[in-house]
This record gives sequence, structure tokens and C-alpha cells, in this order.
Amino acid sequence: MESLEAALGRAESLSVDELADAIESIGFECTRCGGCCTAIDDEAGTEPHTATVFPDEVRQLQAAADERFETSYDWRDVARPMPYGLDEDGTGETFEWALQTDACGDCTFYEEADDGTGACTVHEDRPLVCQTYPFSLALGGTGEPMGEAVDREGLVRAHECEGLGRDIDRETAEELAETLKERSIRDLEEAIELRERYEPRPDADGAVVHDSEGSKRPDGTPLDRR
Repeated sequence: MESLEAALGRAESLSVDELADAIESIGFECTRCGGCCTAIDDEAGTEPHTATVFPDEVRQLQAAADERFETSYDWRDVARPMPYGLDEDGTGETFEWALQTDACGDCTFYEEADDGTGACTVHEDRPLVCQTYPFSLALGGTGEPMGEAVDREGLVRAHECEGLGRDIDRETAEELAETLKERSIRDLEEAIELRERYEPRPDADGAVVHDSEGSKRPDGTPLDRR
């Protein structure tokens, strides 16, 4: 298995032009359908929207929400513990954070217009995983959106989205490729830092979230802060 450090080296050396070529070949245009921001409903029930958000992105979203909505957003207004690994009662240990959801399981920053099109209320400050959807890179240690890849060109994977296959201009493809590379590097840097800081905490009450800054409580405060 490729080490995280080796994968990081590969990510840093990626050609933006080649990534843009792949994105152009697949094709993409956002239709504002809201599919990447809302819960998934199927025969098994409703699965809440789950998108990874890094600690500094949570703070950036807090600041953005405070400015746009003119009210104070605490950590839990923006992020929740990644549900994978937690018990049904929400206790246990998990890794990283997911964007907070509303009562319907949709991203808390998603809103739908009267014509049915969706919008992000913090679009300019949205996390890297949102900026690059529906694409990810096939590099060990990097994250990917929910759902299996439905198309692939080289290292670029495309995940289910009704905007796939549409024409995309070169400038937009290059901007998306640059951000996709940035996200992959960040994924790996965060994973390496998390690995270095990780200490199991089975003795802790409630939920414990391990991220690149250490172990935290669900409200984002360090676990050992008194």
C-alpha cells in the first residue's frame, strides 16, 4: 500500500493541465439540482448529507455565517462529528467532521428557491469537497464524495451528478482542476497530521472526534480542556 507521504508527493506533482483535460473529457456543468447538498432517500430510508469539512474550514464557515446571517454560529451550527464509527446513540470515537445538517438531513447551508433550483448560502466560503464535486482523485489517502464513481479519466473520478457529460469551457476546467489538486493535497496533509496526533480515547464520555488538531468534543473544544 502506498504511504500517505508518497501519495502526497504524487498529489503535489500532479499536472493541472492533465487534470483539466480529464475534466473536459468527462464534461460537467452545475445544474443547481441540489443533489450534492441534500439527503439521499431510497428504500433503506433517508441518509443525511455527509461532506467532510476540515477544522479551519469550520472556522471559516463560522465567520461567513456570522457575516451573512448577522448571528453568532458556534461550532455545532456548522459541523457535526463524522457519523461513521459512532454508536447508534452518537457515542464513541470517529475521525474528522461533517457539515451540519437540518431536520431533513440536508446541508444546513442549503436553500431551495421557488423554482426548485438550489443554492449555497455560503457559496464563496464552501469547503473544498463542495467546490470540487462531483470529482475526486484516485490517490490513496484522499477522500471522495458519497457514492461510487460513475466515470473515470486517468486519475480523475466522477461521481453521480446530473451535470456530468455537459460541455465545460477550458478556463472553468482549469480552475476546477486546480482546486481538485489543492483538495487532494489538503486531504493528505490532514491525514498525515491526524495520524501523528491520534491517541485512542476509549475512556472519554460521549463522542470524541480525532482531527488534524487533536482530539475534540462535539462542540469543537479540545478533549482535555478544563
